[in-house]
Amino acid sequence: MSIFRVGCGLLSILVIVIAVFFQWLRSYPPAFGIFFATVSPLLEGHLPPVVFGHGRLQGTAEVPADMAPLPRPSHELFASLPGGYQMPLSGIGMCCRYSAYDDVLVRRTILWYLLQGGRHIDTAHVYRNHRAIGLGIKDAIARGIPRSEIFVVTKIFPPYYGYQSALDIVPTFREELGLDYIDMVLMHAPKMPIARNECVKSGLSDKECRQQTWKALSELREQGVMRNIGVSNFMIHHMQEISELELAPIANNQFQFNAFVPPAQHKIFEYCMENNIAVTAYYPVGGTLEKEKAANSSTIKLLSEKYGKSSYQLLLRWLVQKGAAVIPGTGNPKHMKDNLDVFSWSLADEDMLIMEGLRSTEEAKKFTYIDLEWLFS
Repeated sequence: MSIFRVGCGLLSILVIVIAVFFQWLRSYPPAFGIFFATVSPLLEGHLPPVVFGHGRLQGTAEVPADMAPLPRPSHELFASLPGGYQMPLSGIGMCCRYSAYDDVLVRRTILWYLLQGGRHIDTAHVYRNHRAIGLGIKDAIARGIPRSEIFVVTKIFPPYYGYQSALDIVPTFREELGLDYIDMVLMHAPKMPIARNECVKSGLSDKECRQQTWKALSELREQGVMRNIGVSNFMIHHMQEISELELAPIANNQFQFNAFVPPAQHKIFEYCMENNIAVTAYYPVGGTLEKEKAANSSTIKLLSEKYGKSSYQLLLRWLVQKGAAVIPGTGNPKHMKDNLDVFSWSLADEDMLIMEGLRSTEEAKKFTYIDLEWLFS
């Protein structure tokens, strides 16, 4: 009986803890960022800097004091955006690995990346690394990198959706980054049911919430806070809802896209291409835990040997040759250099078609992907 009572007591405590946790996520907008910044390092076996302090983790080496900027990639490709702006197709993602949540490593990563010729930096408010990225950019500018060449993308997270909330929070991104303007701000996802944001409190539908948020972003764009606005993880009908407002055009849709994702993701890509919406592919070489699986694909390995490039470079080249921007994440300077080497060579048409067919193979079924329809329809 005593064991039963103890078990019931522990279960009750667990239920209370879970309830408190979800209430915290629901009612405190910064909670999601704190949660991600805590869990991501732990999953890789590292103590989270958000709890134990920054600068304690090993990782990205310090940049040599005498290192000068290297040339940008030869034959670099760009996506054309509204207003004549250009977005480099090879970028770096500042998310979802332990080194993206330590301010010291983030600052070093940005400086390494920019000095090696990279110019496209992707982050988000929820990643909690704006200030460190801004310092890395400042360091690079001090070494001769023009601010005008750097393309910075960040995102507003659903807990801050709503007209007034967006008007209030997005200008703080610019202050945190230490920039005069942000190159592009994206809506991070169509919705997040658990978030109790301004829209929920006002009784707005999900569609109305997205449209009110877009209205605010359009106004901030007119004010010069950012030059472009776009979306992330949006399906076709979500983009159509935004377009019907006839406000600022959708400059970009960022979603999981690689050679192994199912046909539904490819339909989103095709819609974007047909409607002059640039595509940015996150997880371009598979998911966070699936890079090795992608690299060891028999088809990819054969093509890799044919071109004398790594499997990762092959997967990245396929995407940029289709016109998508890629934002692989790394804190390793060598990997940054390799990831930028996707412009000076190309895949033959027949090999592009071979990779195009990977989505329909049995091999593709072994990969996980973010099912946008299940999450956000």
